[in-house]
Amino acid sequence: MSDNPSKHPVIEADYVIAGAGSAGCVLAARLSEDPQRRVILLEAGGEDSNPWIHVPVGYFKTMHNPATDWCYRTEPEAALNGRSLDWPRGKVLGGSSSINGLLYVRGQAQDFDHWRQLGNRGWSFEDVLPYFIKAEDQERGASSWHGVGGPLAISDMRTRRDVCDAFIAGAEEVGIPRNDDINAERQEGAGYFQLTARKGRRCSTARGYLRPARRRPNLQVITGAHVHRIEIEGKRAVGVRYSVGNEIHIVRARAEVILCAGAIGSPQILQLSGIGAAQLLRDRGIDIVHDLPGVGENLQDHLQLRSVYRCTRPTLNDEVNNPLRKMMIGLRYILDRSGPMSMGASQVYAFARTRLELDAPDVQFHFQPLSADKPGEGLHRFSAFTASVCQLRPESRGSIRIKHSDPFAYPAIEPNYLATDLDRQTAIAGIRLTREIVESDAMRPFVEEELLPGAQARTDEELLAAARDIAQTIYHPVGTCAMGPKTGPLPDPVVDEALRVHGMGALRVVDASVMPVITSGNTNAPTIMIAEKAADMIRSR
Repeated sequence: MSDNPSKHPVIEADYVIAGAGSAGCVLAARLSEDPQRRVILLEAGGEDSNPWIHVPVGYFKTMHNPATDWCYRTEPEAALNGRSLDWPRGKVLGGSSSINGLLYVRGQAQDFDHWRQLGNRGWSFEDVLPYFIKAEDQERGASSWHGVGGPLAISDMRTRRDVCDAFIAGAEEVGIPRNDDINAERQEGAGYFQLTARKGRRCSTARGYLRPARRRPNLQVITGAHVHRIEIEGKRAVGVRYSVGNEIHIVRARAEVILCAGAIGSPQILQLSGIGAAQLLRDRGIDIVHDLPGVGENLQDHLQLRSVYRCTRPTLNDEVNNPLRKMMIGLRYILDRSGPMSMGASQVYAFARTRLELDAPDVQFHFQPLSADKPGEGLHRFSAFTASVCQLRPESRGSIRIKHSDPFAYPAIEPNYLATDLDRQTAIAGIRLTREIVESDAMRPFVEEELLPGAQARTDEELLAAARDIAQTIYHPVGTCAMGPKTGPLPDPVVDEALRVHGMGALRVVDASVMPVITSGNTNAPTIMIAEKAADMIRSR
């Protein structure tokens, strides 16, 4: 590959956005609403033309598929007995919103109020609620909590099952109230998820935001564009160097460069550009532009503990493994976009407290009328269901650090799971609460046997040992370019409250990496909100 860009024309735009994922598509659509501003959006992946992207259950085909997924893996995790975990991230227009489980969860109001308490003015729940509402096209209609007419379609689950209803009833038996809208005044409770879907089809940010925006002459989308580094003059970002195939290109930014490459990609690009911890950059042979120690640190993720139960009644496993019934599933979806192919990654949620003295839920359940070793692999050939639980606000912090200067080399991903006593105790309590729900009167007729973690694990020590064996990511990495004032309670913040990189000019980060603390639930909706708010901040500068 030639590293001489001089033989290629240098293109220019007002805003250059690196990454067309959940945030990048939103930002490109919103910034290009101003016809006086030219926007260029770079995406390393391709067009979202794979038909499985648009079928809700298609994440089984797009995760772990190198055509649509970066297929990252963590470093061996000591707390998980040396296991390396798959970390899917979308490599396609729409990013992870094109391959995720479609679950629409905002988080708790306290999450955003905490961001404000960390010194981030303008990020309290009162401040961000209008941007959640602005994004929505809510199937249930407009209210003080929800909006209609926005780019992001939000709809109810189009299929329900007896075992799912039983799990909700079982949660009620153990004191978790029924709650059909966790995105309103309170999160605690159990019910069916809403999905980022419209009429049984996925509504990624590529479809909801970018597709209509691409008609505008002032927006250019370049796919297959792998970003190498930010072009910097002094302490100001002036463009982006990227490659398409074997050719190097440069795009110049008249106003700003905006990183939207996600919690892995954004810190990686900053480090490759000489922005990060000085010693790390020296060790990797990269010239130091700006010593910013927090780049790539503060990594957070939700770790799920998947309990699997053999079921007394047929589940989706049986339908998918029967050729005739599988054909009927496909026919039902073709006819009215309903049935199992319209399902998200999970059907039922429960947000609960493992300790009564807590003010808000500290764990989330994802319930599925199926079982598999992991998405992308076939369902088990026996009747079973899965009830996974994750800690909503883990204390453990990890890192993303480049291994060397090659922009195509994956960085070291070290989540550092279960690093604190609270995280370990919550894992134990989460498994115990799972068992309480599954052993309820409502669930008892469906349960034949506990397969994971296994009924033999009873003591705290045995349950923690089991957690180390069965834990998996639930695909919510955040925090690696954390937002906070230079002098505040958060150590080594990377961006300020306007998402501008500290110490740099004309450079912002807009994606899940800016979350100073992970939100209490699935992270796609908050990421879209961040991009909506960022667009307003950028246009009003």
